[in-house]
Amino acid sequence: MYKFGAVQKKIVLALLGGVALGLSSSPDHFYKNFRKLRKEWGKINQQNFNRSIKKLADRKLIEERKLANGSFKLVLTSEGVQQAKTLSLLGSSINFKKPKKWDGKWRIVIFDIPEKERLFRDILRDHLKELEFFKLQQSVFASPYPFEKPILELVSLYSAEPYVRVITALKIDNEEKIKKHFKAIK
Repeated sequence: MYKFGAVQKKIVLALLGGVALGLSSSPDHFYKNFRKLRKEWGKINQQNFNRSIKKLADRKLIEERKLANGSFKLVLTSEGVQQAKTLSLLGSSINFKKPKKWDGKWRIVIFDIPEKERLFRDILRDHLKELEFFKLQQSVFASPYPFEKPILELVSLYSAEPYVRVITALKIDNEEKIKKHFKAIK
């Protein structure tokens, strides 16, 4: 993976965020993402910005495209998109507060991700481990905590919906063994 400087990170994540804005499912989601982008964009020094743009272009992670009206726009290349997605996921973790009382439901994540999508498969497994999911089988993980939404956002970011299922279940046959893994649940 390309090693990004602080300003470069903001640029590629802002450009990637533009894609996220376009895919927003509701006006509330759109404005929430837009506020985050605007806040980060305002922190960038112009001189550092120009230098970072040049480096990203030299590495073929972004392109400058001239428009008919004489202005230009910055666009992530396909390699830039992959690097930005990886940076977005590796640079931050899914933050989620565990509820104090268990609702009695299991969240089960199952996946069958093709070899060509190995990067996402590894990232998904890392996040499941970070969220303390219990590994039932090679591509099956369980948790008593309601992590459905962040997991589905991660899957959506990588357009991996055909390969991943998130199931909410009331019972698992070896439940006692799994409960021991999650000592805090009652």
